[in-house]
Amino acid sequence: MNRSLRGALALLAATQLLLIMDTAIINVALPSIGADLGSGSAGLSWVANAYLITFGGLLLLGGRTADLVGHRRLFVAGLVLLAAASAAGGVARSAGALVAARAAQGVGAAFAAAAAFALLLLLFPDGPARHKALGAFAAMGGLGGVLGTVLGGVLTDLLGWRSTFWLNVAVAALLGALALRLLDGRSPAHGPPGTPGTGRGFDLLGALTVTGGLGLVAYALVGRSLPAGAAGVVLLAAFAVVETRAARPLVPPAVLRRPALRLANCLGALAQMALFPMFFLVSLYLQSVLDHSPLAGGLGLLPLSVVVVATAPQTGRVIARLGLRATAALGFGLLLAGMVWLALVLSADGTFFTTVLAPSLLLGAALPLVMVTTNVAATAEASLEETGLASGLINTSQQFGSVLGLAVLVAVATSRTDAADPATATAGFQAALLTGAAFAAVAALLSVRLGPPAPVPAPPRQDRVGDPR
Repeated sequence: MNRSLRGALALLAATQLLLIMDTAIINVALPSIGADLGSGSAGLSWVANAYLITFGGLLLLGGRTADLVGHRRLFVAGLVLLAAASAAGGVARSAGALVAARAAQGVGAAFAAAAAFALLLLLFPDGPARHKALGAFAAMGGLGGVLGTVLGGVLTDLLGWRSTFWLNVAVAALLGALALRLLDGRSPAHGPPGTPGTGRGFDLLGALTVTGGLGLVAYALVGRSLPAGAAGVVLLAAFAVVETRAARPLVPPAVLRRPALRLANCLGALAQMALFPMFFLVSLYLQSVLDHSPLAGGLGLLPLSVVVVATAPQTGRVIARLGLRATAALGFGLLLAGMVWLALVLSADGTFFTTVLAPSLLLGAALPLVMVTTNVAATAEASLEETGLASGLINTSQQFGSVLGLAVLVAVATSRTDAADPATATAGFQAALLTGAAFAAVAALLSVRLGPPAPVPAPPRQDRVGDPR
């Protein structure tokens, strides 16, 4: 890998780190935000939910927009919006203003995330180089959750909760500036930098129906609103009809008929339905049952992240040796074993070393295996003109898996939890983790059907984003 590609990969991986880290930082800062702004628990929940709704609802649109307007252009625009919205959050004087800023952050994050993933696909053709790059993404995702928890505790304690937003401003601005230097402004749908797309229209009705549908479904999941969920399903059904009739559909139906892509997106959602809530539940168990501080609760996930960072770069070699199907099955098998092990060893009178440490190391090995294999399978068949679409689809699947998994597992935990009684609280966490293990078991069974996808040959031109030639 030459120097320019290494620099571009470092930039894109750092963006992934920032987006994951931001969510964790805010979760830690929420109690301080509530005390300062005088907001109750319902208002505080929307500080987190507003971000999740816009982020999840706009990932698909962001990915397809990147194909049409330019990947670097949308990437930088997303970072600029993220920085501006973070600044607005840093000076917010009411819970309502903060929620609006968080919603705008989600828009910027969706555009930056979808474009970043598409840029990675363009920079690294399918094969070992892409596997290694995806491993770097997985490593940064695993590190971001823990680093965000640790930084959230440190910054909130030392400088106040507003400093967490100003950190976003500084990092997003730096990444945007570096993008202009490290990334080529060309993309498959474009000629030289700055020129408009050639011969492509925009499916406005499809964009409106899918964005509205995904946003309402996300709202229904985080707010537990049945009417919003029903309305979202209706809009998504309308989107499916629109795509069959549009001259230039946002999501061509032929793309969704690819078996490997459908299965990979399903596996990506199931992986996040188990993994994302696990981080939340373990941190909560360490704090509410074992009486650790928020900072110590975050540090309790540090060994898991160390294993992720160590394992992720080796995932490409494992795929080369075992094949994509066997590696995916291994990853989901480890995920299932780790979830069951963690659920069974939790104890109201345990310690971090006797309960969380060992199974979390197994989960740390599973995380990059499942994330890299599902991303590889979901994107291998994408042509250059479909990179944004492929990234939008798999990002959307994973984001909605995270939101759905968190909603389901937290509901299971709280239905059996009495916060004042460590024994019943532990039983609730165990039930939730076993539910997550059930999602992992379904994914493990489905992963054996994951055949090697057939990559689409690239056009014989050399105008890839960031191509050193």
